Amino acid sequence: MATFVRISALIWADLLAAFAMYVMMTYLTNVWKLSTTHAAGIVNIWNGITPALAFGFAFIVDTFMGDFYMLIISSISYSVGLGLLTMSTPAISGPCKQDDKKCIGHAQKVLFYTALPLIAVGMAGHMVSLAPFLDLQTRNKNERDVEKKKKKENERKINENENGKENKPGEESEEENKMFLQIPGLIMVMIVVMAGGIGLPYVRPWKLRFGIPAICSVVATLLFFTGWRYYDRDPPKGSPLTTTVRVFVATARNFSKPMPNPTDLYNENDTHPTSSLRLFDKAAIKLPEGQQPNRWKVCDVREVEDTKIGIRLLPMWLTFIVVGIVLSIGNTYYLEQANHMDRKLGKIKVTIPIFLLFYTTTSSIFARFYSLLTMTTKKYAPPIGIATGMILSVLCCITAAKVETRRLHRSRDHGLLDKPGDKIPMSIFALLPQFMLLAAVDGIANTSITGFFRHQTPESLHKYLMYFTKGVLGLGSMASVLSVYIVEKVSENNGKRNWFQYTLNQSRLDRYYWVLAALSAVNLVVYVFVALFYKYKETPEGDEDEAEGGEMREDFQERTCCC
Repeated sequence: MATFVRISALIWADLLAAFAMYVMMTYLTNVWKLSTTHAAGIVNIWNGITPALAFGFAFIVDTFMGDFYMLIISSISYSVGLGLLTMSTPAISGPCKQDDKKCIGHAQKVLFYTALPLIAVGMAGHMVSLAPFLDLQTRNKNERDVEKKKKKENERKINENENGKENKPGEESEEENKMFLQIPGLIMVMIVVMAGGIGLPYVRPWKLRFGIPAICSVVATLLFFTGWRYYDRDPPKGSPLTTTVRVFVATARNFSKPMPNPTDLYNENDTHPTSSLRLFDKAAIKLPEGQQPNRWKVCDVREVEDTKIGIRLLPMWLTFIVVGIVLSIGNTYYLEQANHMDRKLGKIKVTIPIFLLFYTTTSSIFARFYSLLTMTTKKYAPPIGIATGMILSVLCCITAAKVETRRLHRSRDHGLLDKPGDKIPMSIFALLPQFMLLAAVDGIANTSITGFFRHQTPESLHKYLMYFTKGVLGLGSMASVLSVYIVEKVSENNGKRNWFQYTLNQSRLDRYYWVLAALSAVNLVVYVFVALFYKYKETPEGDEDEAEGGEMREDFQERTCCC
């Protein structure tokens, strides 16, 4: 129980920090007075780097340090990062004590831009190691409990034989004990969610909005360290990603050699080499007799075929980036729209982080609902789900464009185009449809992309599925910065007014949403073309050769690859 609390404290601190970081766009535009695109660029690059780091950290954990030491490094980084972020607020270390642009000097900028990568390291490390480490402790504890129970049962039977009577153990069932132990954790999660989503936004000074999560992170880290001697630790077991690197290295070594015949290949498992991407077969060319086998000079055909699977997935993989671009507008431009609208619900002033609760809940509901709908068609459920997510992304962008056009008209009618600090008399709840559609895109697309990777990749890579998915969408988040830059330059051709002005009311964000809708529609067509030519392998229930992976159809391979 004590171990569970120590590790779970990190999760509770993460939840609180997530709510604080969710409103970073509002902080940058309200306090730093950055332009809408500048603030969105900072947030999107940070959101993209975090899952990219997680992918790299997963490799480091499996190869070098293990989950425990990754949690130590990431927890310290998280705490220091949140602490520096708090110190960067003008009210603590600025030349004056107001949350205003004039109170932000060089020192505050250095602290802020140092804090963001440290927080990204903390988030990525926790994303990789927190759940597996907690699972390890729980699993080992359960195994020890089972052993103790068997020992007590044996002792009871011995006593029965010696005393000639039955001694009934007054023990509760194991399931009841587990549920009882989980109740405090669930209650604590609800308290943290309520505090982060409802209570924290009512704290007006930004030093406290960032400071409270920073303090909680420090306390959680110290609490985690108190169990240093009691944690179970698994040593690093190596990463399957090393195999891919070895195949590329061996291929480069044998690049000048002629294409090998199947009989010339090192094939311990009698794997049938596929006819596509034959260049990589050179990695499996047998070494001359008398030479000692070297893992970096020759690979097995099975390893080569697993690498080919990843390369064949690239055309499909690239189409997911646009989904990430669309998802990136949820915690940037959507929040900036909400920041300029009427938040009142009767006499209650609704906080912006409420949308994070709504978004997360709606995304989970759509993901679960779609999973139930596709239980009978598991083979094609992931590609169909991805297409569904892309269709919803088009509808989401169209809805957002129409709402933004109406918001701009309302702003113009009330003479607020040049008054960015004033609230537009339009309810913030007008944004709910686009938030709901974006949450549906997130829930369905995330579930489907993960399912697609799970069905089409070797079993050895299944641990990395979540990082694949988040990494692709994170790349889309960073690509959104490039898309804004391109649209910005194109829109000002021939002396026309740039669509992205300094403030939101002077910008034409609705036109950018229309561009994203068109881009998503084109991406959907490309995806359908690629998906139709992709040869899907059977699901585990229908095909025992799960590790073989999918491949592109021969006619598609001939058109796209000459290897």
